[in-house]
Amino acid sequence: MITPELLRNGSPSRTAALVAGEDLHLTYEHLSRQVESLAAELRSFGIRPGDRIALALPSGIEMLVSFLAATLAGTAAPLNPGYKEEEFRFYLSDTEARALIVPVDGAEEARKAAAGKLLIIEVDLNSSGQVTFHAAASKASNLNVTLPQPDDTALVLHTSGTTSRPKRVPLSHANVTVSAQTVADTYKLTPDDVSLCVMPLFHVHGLVASALATLRSGGTIVFVPRFNPLSFWSIVRDHRVTWYSAVPTIHQLLLSRVREGTRPAGAEYLRFIRSCSAALAPQTMGELENKFGVPVLEAYGMTEAAHQMASNPLPPGVREPGSVGLETGVNISILDEKGEFLPSESTGEVAIKGLSVFKGYEDNPEANAAAFSNGWFRTGDQGYLNNRGYLILTGRIKELINRGGEKISPREIDEALGSHPAVAEAVCFAVSDLIYGEEVGAAVVLKTPATEAELMKHCRTVLAEFKIPKAIHILESIPRTATGKIQRRMVAAEVTRQAGKNQKL
Repeated sequence: MITPELLRNGSPSRTAALVAGEDLHLTYEHLSRQVESLAAELRSFGIRPGDRIALALPSGIEMLVSFLAATLAGTAAPLNPGYKEEEFRFYLSDTEARALIVPVDGAEEARKAAAGKLLIIEVDLNSSGQVTFHAAASKASNLNVTLPQPDDTALVLHTSGTTSRPKRVPLSHANVTVSAQTVADTYKLTPDDVSLCVMPLFHVHGLVASALATLRSGGTIVFVPRFNPLSFWSIVRDHRVTWYSAVPTIHQLLLSRVREGTRPAGAEYLRFIRSCSAALAPQTMGELENKFGVPVLEAYGMTEAAHQMASNPLPPGVREPGSVGLETGVNISILDEKGEFLPSESTGEVAIKGLSVFKGYEDNPEANAAAFSNGWFRTGDQGYLNNRGYLILTGRIKELINRGGEKISPREIDEALGSHPAVAEAVCFAVSDLIYGEEVGAAVVLKTPATEAELMKHCRTVLAEFKIPKAIHILESIPRTATGKIQRRMVAAEVTRQAGKNQKL
């Protein structure tokens, strides 16, 4: 199980987690006691094994402790605190959450979505690092928390599909523990390592790689309430950070603020930099290594594998720019459309098998039938293994939009735009972006007059900021195949064609 399995290597008096700039820290002993106490309190609120506990919290000690307590008492369901009310309503309903954990102040959209439907638990953190729960619920007493079994579901997350609503991904205690151990082993993490967590804890990237793998190794996690490139290096210096993991967008922001010919103060403490959740350009990798003076290791992860599946190795191992590295903790194969194995250097669908891989989407037999082939999970990513065993990703078979590591379902944006009374039809797709890699583009057909600004304003009322289209193109009709099907790439091509035509005019 995640707790206490992940905490067993931490020395009781060593700092497990701290919040940069607020002088708040938590030792391993204090963390363990708090998690057990708060798990018992959740049980006293009526939470039982298997019950879903949603969390809408910013990254930090409160989120870490609440998450671990939720996995011990029931099943955690971390959510992006930036969601709008309608989004919260969907995810809370879809997970059948019994309770929602929110900060003492704020989280109004989440609170409105949960009001009158489930128990709202407020979490607070005092100056000595003590986390407390508050809820308007009667408490039962003398409730013992029985430890969950390895196959019990520790957390449930959502992954976005292109032809359906987001799918539920249940991850067991074994899935998560194995993946955290894989990350710790890959990068040879020790109790002396200090991880700077700049990725949110509602994603497996920040949760498993930056946080849980660090706990598994007995090291220290430094939380920042919000990533700020201006204060980044002072935090690295002050806390002697030895590594951080981030999406390429964050790496690029850091590079843009480094003066030519200078190495940031604090970079000397880093052992390595990890990059994951979106493709890292070889040029960016080279610039990072040249300016920061440490190896940059690109990795490959996904929710269904409890995060990491491959990574470039630490020196003296070979780092291959443009590759996500060697398989780690799972077996990786390349399959053709029929599910047959392809040889090295042959392009096909990336498939995985291993102890960190989930057993299937919840209540979605159709998706599971398509996703599994003879025990192998088909990732939907296209790529090949070179003759040295390194995995090179060449594209996505599925049409997810990858905005700086945020995976966005085009279907979800379609529906949001389609809910505007003036929209007859909407189709969303990925467009290239220099900063985020990809942005959301959209095309609509109108039934009554409306402007792009009006449609943008509507999107802001129902979608989180990162999902809002960068541009909405108004078309007379949506292009279709000969059989009447819509292909997003055809719509994107038509939008590009029309934009080029308008420029010539």
